[in-house]
Amino acid sequence: MDKAVIADLGRQLFEANETGVTILPITKTHPEVTVEDAYNIQQELLKCHLAAGRRISGRKIGLTSKAMQLQANVFSPDYGFLIDNRYFTNGDAIPAGVLIQPKVEAELAFVLNKDLEGPGVTGKDVLAATEYVIASLEIVDKRYHGFYGHICDNVSDNAFFGGYLLGDQIMSPTKMDLSLIGLVLEQNGRQVATGVGAAVMGHPAEGVAWLANRMTELGTPLKGGELILSGSFIAAAYVQPGDFLRARFSGLGDVAVAFEKPQE
Repeated sequence: MDKAVIADLGRQLFEANETGVTILPITKTHPEVTVEDAYNIQQELLKCHLAAGRRISGRKIGLTSKAMQLQANVFSPDYGFLIDNRYFTNGDAIPAGVLIQPKVEAELAFVLNKDLEGPGVTGKDVLAATEYVIASLEIVDKRYHGFYGHICDNVSDNAFFGGYLLGDQIMSPTKMDLSLIGLVLEQNGRQVATGVGAAVMGHPAEGVAWLANRMTELGTPLKGGELILSGSFIAAAYVQPGDFLRARFSGLGDVAVAFEKPQE
């Protein structure tokens, strides 16, 4: 794909993010797009965020569980970046109009205390390089209308990053087997999903290992101090204005978020 086209598509996605006016999926308007093109479009989108004065506050891994892959009709992991203006505090109410078509995922976040450079990074290497894990909610959002599920659209749109929240408790990754951490997601006081850490590639650290090896290939290895969202235990929950969601993680407490209704 031509560099000028890639740059223009990145700008279109940025404008959609800023205005809330969605665009057609890139695979509809540019069916020749490849996964490599999609990651290049993602980079152009991120350049727009940086030019607007924002900062990359971490990285995310997407589509790591069977539930998420089936929901998205995409069957390989992908990655994106966290943007600091979309970090919300545990329990926050997100104003109407900030997001376009949000859904909520529940996952573990890893905070590294040393660099992770491949090739050959394993889940054990990740645990040894992790300062602590913390419960998190990721809000996914799409800047497309008429989206039907394609890895290139997902990747181009920064792996559908919309925002994130972190819990209030931290835990050493060696304190318990992270694959056994349980999750209950409640929506408006009603249980809507349950999950376990093993849903994420067998163990949440395996997702971070995958990302570490992939980032090394691209010349941007994971660094000590970075925050990594490791992938959802469950399929994303659809939300409506006025909804309140709470994720309860065994051993790590709760993370909650509300979505405000538009003012009349």
